Amino acid sequence: MTESDGTPHPGSAAPEPQYADRSYRSVPGIISGVMLLAVAGWLIGDAVISGTGRTPWIALAAAPVFAFPVIAYTLRPVVYANERRLLVRNPLRTVEAPWAAVEGLRAGYSVELFAGGRKYQVWAVPVSLRQRKRANRQAARAAAAGDPVISGGNPRTTGGRNANPLAGRAARTGAEPDPTRAWSDQVVDSLQELAERNASRPDAAGPVDVRWCWWIIAPTLAGLVALVTLIAVG
Repeated sequence: MTESDGTPHPGSAAPEPQYADRSYRSVPGIISGVMLLAVAGWLIGDAVISGTGRTPWIALAAAPVFAFPVIAYTLRPVVYANERRLLVRNPLRTVEAPWAAVEGLRAGYSVELFAGGRKYQVWAVPVSLRQRKRANRQAARAAAAGDPVISGGNPRTTGGRNANPLAGRAARTGAEPDPTRAWSDQVVDSLQELAERNASRPDAAGPVDVRWCWWIIAPTLAGLVALVTLIAVG
């Protein structure tokens, strides 16, 4: 309950603090997407300005066919997580899963979300086997050097990868990233910990909601139809 001025009633429970969503996305993917769009914009702009005949129209029709898929696969993917749900934004779909519906996450050759009896790829967290091998080498060197933080205790295995006893600590607590763990593995551990912690919340229940990204799909198809028509007309 609250008083007429909006302040909490002395006898009522304090409202639960709300925190901003955690977000996870691939920085190299964003950089590559921006570079591809810049190069494509320069080439298409040059064709529109300097081209003759049907060339400017073909270039304009080709613009959405190239630009929107690049946006979808490089700039759009992101993962948002809060106390209630996990939201996975993939190139063409958005998957919103309350924590109670999340059955688990796995980082093998790609990151996979298991929710509502189905499996979904998590595009925003790519798995780098090279990064994982490098992290494993660093962990092995630290263990051989007798580092008490890295080498203490028995190792465990999660999702087909080796992990040290403090696996995922940095990802869970917001500390510095663990150099002995690949970034994708740390993210999966962090999200798995959030799922286990919040699955019993009353506001974390409900079905998995999957939505198609029509603002990507529709312009791409329209541009493709226009491009094929212009080429066919000759």
